[in-house]
Amino acid sequence: MPIKIENLNHSYKEGTPFVKQVLFDVNLRIEDGETVGLIGPTHSGKTTLAQHFNALHIPQKGRVLIDGEDISHSQTDLLSLRLRVGYVFQNPEHQLFKETVGKDVAFGPKQQGCSREEVEFRTRESMEKVGLDYQQYKDRDIFALSGGQKRRAALAGVLACRPKILVLDDVSAGLDPRGRDHIMEVIAGLQQKENLTVIYISSSMDQVARITQRLIVMESGRIVMDGSTGEIFSKAERLRALGLEPPQITTIMHLLKEKGWEVPVDVLYAEEALTVIAAVLNDAENAEVNKSWS
Repeated sequence: MPIKIENLNHSYKEGTPFVKQVLFDVNLRIEDGETVGLIGPTHSGKTTLAQHFNALHIPQKGRVLIDGEDISHSQTDLLSLRLRVGYVFQNPEHQLFKETVGKDVAFGPKQQGCSREEVEFRTRESMEKVGLDYQQYKDRDIFALSGGQKRRAALAGVLACRPKILVLDDVSAGLDPRGRDHIMEVIAGLQQKENLTVIYISSSMDQVARITQRLIVMESGRIVMDGSTGEIFSKAERLRALGLEPPQITTIMHLLKEKGWEVPVDVLYAEEALTVIAAVLNDAENAEVNKSWS
């Protein structure tokens, strides 16, 4: 289910003296199975853009096509589309509305007309995928959950609908390190096992670096950078000019480069950085030994 955006424009409070345009002629294509980070400073338009992917916003000007289907077309089944393109909000309270976890997760499959057996199977399966034991949590009051558990319950409710595209809107924001790491592990596991198209909106560059293959950078309602995650994060000065700080590992590699070390600056992971640094130190040691013998 590829996503194709053509000349998309969007304004809030259109037709009033307070109109504010937030998207300007956006063109974009996301292919099946891609894991894409959507980043940018506050009010850059990234959430507004993402909410067009499952028709939370309908194009005012331009087109949005999901698997070739124009979401503005009068014949488009928007309910079916929203079940295929799952959107997980930053604030789970915007998404959880049933009294218990089990009932909330089961809501989507019921809307899809699944049998009772299929509803229960999907509910159990989706809860287990996000680390919520079915027997322990199915009857748990939604409001008795911790922040991280609510995020996982909201994600389970989306997964129960068997989406092909998953949009995650800063789902780890505000969590403690343990809760944040658990959510990131769940997302990484889904990528490997489900082959979903994942669009991850985040203000944390370190988290984006962990799970994405491609980055789309927005500023003032326009796409200003688009490329592989390593390529985009290697352009540290340009990112800082936008108010975005590259991941800590990338920053360290840039500092080493400035000090004269022969290291790549598109390194994203601590393990890779350690390997690169060890290789440089080993080469330097061998060069010193050879020099002493010459």
